Amino acid sequence: MGRLVLQEPGELCTNTESVPEHLLLRPEDDSELQSVLAWFGDRPVGPLYTEAIRNAIDYVLDGGRTSRFDLQSPAVHPGERASVGAKLEYEVLRIFNLPKARPLDTLIAGSPVDIKATVGSNWAIPTEAHCQLCICTQIQLKHNRHRSWLVRTHRSWLYRGKGNNDGKRGLAVEAREKWSVPLYDWQDLPVNPLRYLTEAQASQVLAEKPGQVKRLVMMFRFLEGVIIPRNVILTVGAGKGDPMRRARQARDAAAKEGLTLLCGDWVDSRDKAAARNITLRDGEWIAVRDDPQKPADSQ
Repeated sequence: MGRLVLQEPGELCTNTESVPEHLLLRPEDDSELQSVLAWFGDRPVGPLYTEAIRNAIDYVLDGGRTSRFDLQSPAVHPGERASVGAKLEYEVLRIFNLPKARPLDTLIAGSPVDIKATVGSNWAIPTEAHCQLCICTQIQLKHNRHRSWLVRTHRSWLYRGKGNNDGKRGLAVEAREKWSVPLYDWQDLPVNPLRYLTEAQASQVLAEKPGQVKRLVMMFRFLEGVIIPRNVILTVGAGKGDPMRRARQARDAAAKEGLTLLCGDWVDSRDKAAARNITLRDGEWIAVRDDPQKPADSQ
């Protein structure tokens, strides 16, 4: 198959099926695209997307019920992995306070916009989004990072194949590189702390026995100095009763090992963390050693 040759801005788009005849425009000449871009201009788009993606991944993993903590694990079905994009749409709407509105996913600055994401290398653009504005997010799980573009997905700039049964087509790489606008550059995606554990350590922390308190102390010992979000506590206590209460109960047992458990829900803990140049948000935990010179128990 020969290389796809794209039509250039200034030419007529080949899409005569779902929209009126129109010219291909460069981003700077597309008034709707520029209005949407300006709407995002005063917002911390990268950090907000980081939060939305992390929430979408946590939702799909459902660690509090399944004990899963790694989206790339064989325990995660490829279909579940792909569903991160669907969940991300709703997280983006919520975090940016955008309406769910037809004919696409939302309205931004009065213009219809579709929200797309992939954990691969391309996006499936549905027929109704051909020649419309799309936010295309790429999530690279292997590198723990993500980025997003704003692009008008002209049918002339989509791969020519028949696509999926519902008419979805991929965006040509050249079109993305030449005629899209980055919403933000690469942003780091927070790593679930449980991924820092060795396979043997993870097996112990997520085992059925011993009880939650002992396994939580074990986790805090293995991950001393690492900030632990609330969803990690729920994952360790998956299927058990009240993991957050067990985390609070773990403080006394951890203290016997010379570890102090701090939680962002408590003012005293936040103050102690701040004294160590650590910022704890609500729901976050960290284990710190009372005597920094005392080595951690490696058992």
